[in-house]
Amino acid sequence: MDPAQSNYTTTEKELLAIMFCLDKFRSYLLGSKINVFSDHATLRFLLKKPDAKSRLIWWMLLLQEFNIEIRDKKGVENSVADHLSGIEKEVDSMPIRDEFPDELIPDTEINSVL
Repeated sequence: MDPAQSNYTTTEKELLAIMFCLDKFRSYLLGSKINVFSDHATLRFLLKKPDAKSRLIWWMLLLQEFNIEIRDKKGVENSVADHLSGIEKEVDSMPIRDEFPDELIPDTEINSVL
């Protein structure tokens, strides 16, 4: 998630996750019935909301390509997902370097074979 996406509302983040999955598995999911279980009840009514942000309208248009049904499932009923969503990821504080001064590219000669 990039810094701009981390500022999204909870509804936008949940819908972003759905859009990410639909994009990754698009070829497998087109033409299939898709049931999405979420503990965020707002998602069910999102497709019927007439006055939404432009980003949400764009995502709703993309969702219409799929035969998708969003169902509400309380976190208590879905204990595995509830547990996994509560796990905090450790932040890797080691910076990523773009330059590697100690790394040498070997000088290779290519001999053509006739």
